[in-house]
Amino acid sequence: MFLSTESKNALLSDVCISTSAAPTHLSGHLFETKDKDGNSRVFNLIDGGVAANNLTLLAMTHVSKQILLGNQDVFPIKTPTEYGKFMILSLGTGSAKIEEKFDAVLSSKWGILGWLYNDGSTPLIDGFSQASADLVDIHASVLFQALHSQRRYLRIQDDELIDDAASVDVSTPENLKRLVEVGKALLQKQACKV
Repeated sequence: MFLSTESKNALLSDVCISTSAAPTHLSGHLFETKDKDGNSRVFNLIDGGVAANNLTLLAMTHVSKQILLGNQDVFPIKTPTEYGKFMILSLGTGSAKIEEKFDAVLSSKWGILGWLYNDGSTPLIDGFSQASADLVDIHASVLFQALHSQRRYLRIQDDELIDDAASVDVSTPENLKRLVEVGKALLQKQACKV
């Protein structure tokens, strides 16, 4: 995403810190870049998941833009509508088992504050985030199926995480080991289609 403008040529460390800055868990990240003429650009960023939790369509749009600009280094395709030639491996970070996050009876008593923050979680924000990511997956999957290229798109996402494994801010050695085991188990699961 930072290919076209030198002033956007940020350090990878700044990009990683920024994209990890999940509101309510980690603070936003401030950094500055300079172009060849010494002009500076200041960035105040938070987790990109606020806007796009599944970057598949964003990546496809970026590649399409590069094709339209005639950038042969990015992809040797003549028109950006040739999505059937794209090959996408979309790796999710996992999400909580939906039954663990939502209870209709309990939520009927929450009120606005309970929807914003409840028992250590943020149900409304989590719902928006999960829905956004799922819709991107559905859209990309249907697009590739319509082009008879469904084998060129794969989304890997464990959507049954429970307890600390589903948390974005529990980095204990025990939880990290648990997440490694989740990853190993995920590799053994059958791939499914949307």
